[in-house]
Amino acid sequence: MSAVLDRAGGILPRSPSSFPDSPLSRALQQPLLLGLFLPIQAGGWSASRLPRSTTWTFDYNRALTQRAEEFGFDLVFGLSQWLPKGGYGGVLDGTALDSFISVGALAAVTRRILLISTVHVLYGPWHPLHFAKYTATLDHISGGRSGVNIVTGHRAVEHEAFGWPRIDHDRRYELAAEFVDVVQRLWAAEENLSYEGARWSLREAFVTPKPLFGRPILVNATGSDAGIDFAARHSDIVFITSPAGSEIESALDALPAHVARVKAAARAQGREIRTLINPIIVSRDTTAETAAYHDAIVAHADPEAPAGFGRFDSDAHAWRGRAGRDGPAQRALGGNIQIIGTPDEVARYIARLKEAGIDGIQVSFFDFQPDLEHFGTRILPLLERAGLRFPAPENA
Repeated sequence: MSAVLDRAGGILPRSPSSFPDSPLSRALQQPLLLGLFLPIQAGGWSASRLPRSTTWTFDYNRALTQRAEEFGFDLVFGLSQWLPKGGYGGVLDGTALDSFISVGALAAVTRRILLISTVHVLYGPWHPLHFAKYTATLDHISGGRSGVNIVTGHRAVEHEAFGWPRIDHDRRYELAAEFVDVVQRLWAAEENLSYEGARWSLREAFVTPKPLFGRPILVNATGSDAGIDFAARHSDIVFITSPAGSEIESALDALPAHVARVKAAARAQGREIRTLINPIIVSRDTTAETAAYHDAIVAHADPEAPAGFGRFDSDAHAWRGRAGRDGPAQRALGGNIQIIGTPDEVARYIARLKEAGIDGIQVSFFDFQPDLEHFGTRILPLLERAGLRFPAPENA
């Protein structure tokens, strides 16, 4: 049976990383995980009006995913947002595909790459039984390549859109843990399951088919104590944020201690967890070309988006203090951290992230199609030469 016992004696499924032939295990053979943060929302992450190809449409994101797979990327990832009309304003106008549906649909047009969608589990239509059934179905459609980024929602406006008041930060993680525990029991259960909890209940519930490799990949993004504890107990991968802002040197100074804290929390639970961080990469072949590209992005900064960010109350711990560290130029470009340089410089910064304890990068770009092509043809070979990546499989 593809399951283990939790501390309370409940049956939970094993992580897909414990199966040597699972897609996740194959990806983890790489020295550094490589992901693409898909722009399924208007504007991607950059509040700039400089003309570009980037768009939220499914066709555009499908083409990006297929090209990333050809380059040997391990995963793609899509965020989820529920914003009022107009979003943050300007180019970040709130138009966005649903992450679970759009990223899941990519299973039909890819063969190897892992597909990670995002779901806010504490509001909207989700019940653990829905979630367990839908994700197990997608797990079979994708051949075990699917995963879910479990988020609890940090903006009051998103909770309120569904008719819920925003729940206290740490309480959200308690409820998310209940949700995930119930879902995992449904994935593992060989008989009907009944459950009465703080927020959800089931009576004689059962899910088929069972996931292919214990369970789908579980992910979360966090920087708080409660979120790190949740990740340590449940997640295979955790997206972390630089505590020191987006400037790369400051981030590299702060990340070793932060990464060590996250991994120590997981080891205290008898588990190993992988860390991913999201750099936005601005690169051209020469220093002058790179500077010109970066300066053009910043020169076309959208004046509406910064005010839009401030309109929506957030209690996310991971981004606290960044407004004071990141100036207008950083906000125009966006990204968790920013890597700006020639291919050689970008490769060296990525190597330093690995030295800081990062297990993988989830890259994003300003102009996704041409910038992905530049990354794949000019930067990726340097990462392979440095021993950070193995070449793409021939059948990718």
